[in-house]
Amino acid sequence: MEPTLEVISTEDKNTRLTRLVSRVFSIEEITWGDNDNNFVVRYRGNLIQESTQAYDELSQSLRPLEITPIFRMDEGRQTIVLLPFVINPKPNNPWINLVLFLLTLASVIFAGFLYAYDGQQPADFGGLLAVFARNWTAGLPFAVSLLAILLAHEFGHYLAGRYHKTYVTLPYFIPLPISLFGTMGAFIQLKEPPKNKRILLDIGIAGPLAGLAVAIPVLLIGLSLSPVQDIPRLITEGATYSVEGNSILYLLAKYVTFGRLLPEPASYGDLSPVLYWLRYFFTARPFPLGGEDVYLNSIAWAGWAGLLVTALNLIPVGQLDGGHVIYVLLGKKARLLVPPILVAMVFLGIAWSGWWLWAFLLFMLGRVYAEPLDQITTLDPRRRVVAWFGLLVFILVFIPVPLVYF
Repeated sequence: MEPTLEVISTEDKNTRLTRLVSRVFSIEEITWGDNDNNFVVRYRGNLIQESTQAYDELSQSLRPLEITPIFRMDEGRQTIVLLPFVINPKPNNPWINLVLFLLTLASVIFAGFLYAYDGQQPADFGGLLAVFARNWTAGLPFAVSLLAILLAHEFGHYLAGRYHKTYVTLPYFIPLPISLFGTMGAFIQLKEPPKNKRILLDIGIAGPLAGLAVAIPVLLIGLSLSPVQDIPRLITEGATYSVEGNSILYLLAKYVTFGRLLPEPASYGDLSPVLYWLRYFFTARPFPLGGEDVYLNSIAWAGWAGLLVTALNLIPVGQLDGGHVIYVLLGKKARLLVPPILVAMVFLGIAWSGWWLWAFLLFMLGRVYAEPLDQITTLDPRRRVVAWFGLLVFILVFIPVPLVYF
């Protein structure tokens, strides 16, 4: 058994590390770390093996020495940096995940009940809870539909992480009682950096694609059960009318189901249909009073919410799923997209103020990207197609004006 790093001399340590690295790397330059650097040693040169194979071999040989290798391009040259630690993720308590899921389940059932209930409105909150206790099953179609979408999304991430032997947590669901959906969604946490860009893409894109695979049939089933009705010509004083926003995919789903674009105005006025829809798509105005629209039942409402969740997660910024996708395509240049995206959100906030909150959150939290340990390995052609497809999905599901009230 070879001596550990702690008991061998500095010269032996240096020799051994260099010998291990030279198995996979043609070394041209060596820089040893000191008090001003947080690395053990940096090597520059060229890989002599395929990058993924080289990283696996080197990381396994260095792990007993409590050292983690980083592959990166530095000043246009292939570089291996050795860091003086290894990542040993601590297991999470699954009871926390279960409790949060059960609380979210109850919260989403309540939200579904509020959406579907059509009886006499109680005078106070206590009365509302009493009605809910008698009619809670009215919230099940919405809850089952929405949670199926969220579970597919989060377990897409989770299973992709497990497949690649990357430590990820079980989903954390976030209950939000007395809200439109009863939840703020869910998330999983990467407990260690992904090995390379290929794995980062697989984990990042698996969630949105899995969630969308459930959301689309849920939406189509819900639309088929939802009526198309007249929109009032006038909204009486004290009344409130809300309309959900459109994405390209949502418009297509309504067209497939009903054979027309909805909401359909009573008249296009002086505009061509194309110009009308361009304006309405990005502003939700003017509201088509006197026209027709689909009145979503609770299943269709859950399907629409699934599209919204997918769109928000695919915004190509920071730690969002879309941020992972854009990072594997552009690398550190992805940060250049943050300012124009924030500016676009500020302008969209004129039509829906919720974008101002998102702009603030992404300004504070969206400038950090998940950087893989091996940054030399690039996407293979199939994954590059998948990454561009992920950005196309974002365009198709993005809802410029999610909700408008009149």
